[in-house]
Amino acid sequence: MKILYGVQGTGNGHISRARAMAPALADQGLEVDYLFSGRPAERYFDMEAFGNFQLRHGMSFVVKNGRIDRLNTLKQAKPARFINEVRNLDLSGYDLVLTDFEPVTAWAAKLAGKRCIGISRQYAFCYNIPKVPSGVGQLVFSYYAPADIKLGCHWDAFGEPILPPIIEGNPFARNIQENLILVYLPFENLPDLLSILNRLTHTQFEVYHPDAVENKKFNNVAVFKPARQAFQQSMARCSGIIGNAGFELASEALHMGCPLLVKPLKGQVEQLSNVMNLKLLGLADSINHIDNEAINQWLKNKKSVQVCYPDVASELAKWIAKESFDRPTATVQDLSDRVWSQVTGHMNITQPQKQSNALQLPV
Repeated sequence: MKILYGVQGTGNGHISRARAMAPALADQGLEVDYLFSGRPAERYFDMEAFGNFQLRHGMSFVVKNGRIDRLNTLKQAKPARFINEVRNLDLSGYDLVLTDFEPVTAWAAKLAGKRCIGISRQYAFCYNIPKVPSGVGQLVFSYYAPADIKLGCHWDAFGEPILPPIIEGNPFARNIQENLILVYLPFENLPDLLSILNRLTHTQFEVYHPDAVENKKFNNVAVFKPARQAFQQSMARCSGIIGNAGFELASEALHMGCPLLVKPLKGQVEQLSNVMNLKLLGLADSINHIDNEAINQWLKNKKSVQVCYPDVASELAKWIAKESFDRPTATVQDLSDRVWSQVTGHMNITQPQKQSNALQLPV
């Protein structure tokens, strides 16, 4: 079987999930080519796992100072270019398309009549789960990257055929430094962030940010350019994590038992829903604005919650390689039941409740 795997590159969470899937798919003897879209070529890093991958512009959101810039998002959409990318993507040599919410590969598969499996957090929103009500947001989840089989990921099954998080294992042993906090807020203004963290002189912060031009220390704050291995080392040593409300970072933090403080990207329905679910399940704390008083309060009261996730990537790769897709709903449910039975840790995760599905909570 030869597969084209499209990955949304706007955030690092999609790429991290693909990093976990890459060796699992290879172990099943599957031949996989990778295509990424959503960020400039120079913004990708540590991509060795994906070989000679392809790049496209695709579609993405423009973010400024911690919120979605709707006007510039529309200006940069350029639908004619996107349509050309879809039409010109040759899928004739592939048996299957996988998409991690990557729209070029998803729409090309739909146009060509090629079977497409969607694997991402966003596909969970196509099921009956707790979410922030948003008509526009639901349209995005349903049509941005269409797939024949939607494998959504979540921190709870909520009685639906959803998978636990697909995470890349951290190769570094947990060795906590009580005074060290890892910060990953890539959509926040870096100088403003440094100004706030510098006021918390009793705490050491390690900040990873795409705007960092060099690794440098500013008093109690060390700033690093994005690098996967260094980030994993910081995660293994930190006593807590402050981040945006992206799914993958929160999942890795929970798997390692790191206390977590999240700040959602304003105007981004997925992150707002992530915050709501993290609080609903008792997994993390949240703030709406980055300020030193709120962070200081969390530092004093932060609590650790650990959820141990199984090797979902390997289970999924086996399913892709061997399962029949004649009855996708049944086989997805079987896969979901199998992997959730292996999750241990927080009681809300191991005892998903069907009645929770109807919750539509305000943020």
